[in-house]
Amino acid sequence: MAPTEPRASQTYVKSLERGLAVIRAFDAEHTEMRLSEVAQATGLSRAVARRFLLTLVELGYVRQDGDRFSLRPRVLDLGYSYLSGLSFQEIAQPHMESLVRRVEESSSISVLDGLDIVYVVRVPTRRIMTITLAVGTRLPAYATSMGRVLLAALPPEELGERLGEIRLERLTSHTVRTKKALREEIDQAREQGFAMVDQELEEGLRSAAVPIAGGDGKFAALNVSVHASRTDMEDLREKFVPEVLKTARAIERDTRAGG
Repeated sequence: MAPTEPRASQTYVKSLERGLAVIRAFDAEHTEMRLSEVAQATGLSRAVARRFLLTLVELGYVRQDGDRFSLRPRVLDLGYSYLSGLSFQEIAQPHMESLVRRVEESSSISVLDGLDIVYVVRVPTRRIMTITLAVGTRLPAYATSMGRVLLAALPPEELGERLGEIRLERLTSHTVRTKKALREEIDQAREQGFAMVDQELEEGLRSAAVPIAGGDGKFAALNVSVHASRTDMEDLREKFVPEVLKTARAIERDTRAGG
């Protein structure tokens, strides 16, 4: 990435811009580079690029192995202060927006509260439900993919207590009818790492959810919701679940980085 043009400001520090350009030159496709490659990527002369690289080596941000350079884990310190000041919602939002752009369907995050799930983050595309969903919306855990993922994360004794308290209502013709069948769905969600629900909360609505593990041992759930007329259950599993899993892992990484 070539440095930008000099700013017409006495407060602008050109050397800082160049140093950051050297760090940004390394990415997933260029984890190791020679001096000439760094110079070409940044638009700096070899002599200038060399001075910045050796300075970064001295500071512990770059590793030198012969004629090759690579970033060291210490560069993560540069973003830690920012990440540690973000709330979970602020961390999750951009990842969910990226997910929604890729799959062109709505996505939400919820947590378990008693026998309900409560929405804490939502990124909609188009309205496909008659229920109005927003942050703070509560829905019965037993009839939702996020609810089953969250119930699956409970310790066995606590799960047994929650199942004992649940009253199953037939919200649609597809809603799970017995606690035995519900327990089987929850066990399957725990085993496979995701849950899918086919029109159990509302006719025409299908969803898939995965857990998001927090460093404090608590869990949230991330889902995508699709309309049954556009997506069958096989496509939901094969095309959507991998994208939701990838997004959940990204949220987990950033959450851990932010403490």
